[in-house]
This record gives sequence, C-alpha cells and structure tokens, in this order.
Amino acid sequence: MIWFVLILAGIFEMIGVLTISNFNQHRSIKNFMLLVISFTFSFSFLYIAMKYLPTSVAYSVWTGIGASGGAILGIVLFDEPKNKARILFICLIIVSVIGLKIVG
Repeated sequence: MIWFVLILAGIFEMIGVLTISNFNQHRSIKNFMLLVISFTFSFSFLYIAMKYLPTSVAYSVWTGIGASGGAILGIVLFDEPKNKARILFICLIIVSVIGLKIVG
C-alpha cells in the first residue's frame, strides 16, 4: 500500500511539472491554484511514504517518477525532442526506479 502512496506522490509531481508549464504560458489564478494543489498533494504523499520507507529509496523513486514522467509528457504533449539518446536515458531512470523497488 505504501508503494501506491509513493507512486501517487510521483504522479502528482508529474502533474505539478505540467501545471508549471501551463502557468508559464497562461498566468491565471486558476492555473496557479492547480500548481499549488498538485505540489501539495505530491509532497503530502511523499511525506506519508517517507514515514514507512527509507528516505533514500522514497526520494529517489519520487524523483525518478517525476523526472521520467515529466520528460515523457514533454515529448508527448509539447513536441520536445524524442531522439534515441533521450529515450535511452528516460528508460535508465525507469529501470533504476524499478531496481530500487526490487532491492528496497
């Protein structure tokens, strides 16, 4: 169950990254509130997960989900470059997160 909470934290981190981009393009109170809410949920779920998981594992997994998810969303939603090297490094982040889950 705690891994599900950590994954939720990572998903809200990805949403937070999207809302930053959206806020930079369209500054409004609505977009600002979405940004604050998404990061509030992200940090709240991370806080809960860190009560039960080692800090190094929880933070690494959370960061990995946010970083790889943000990069994937950038490719899909914002036409960012999708060259082989970029895809390889995103895959390495994902494999590292899975490895931490396995050994954690």
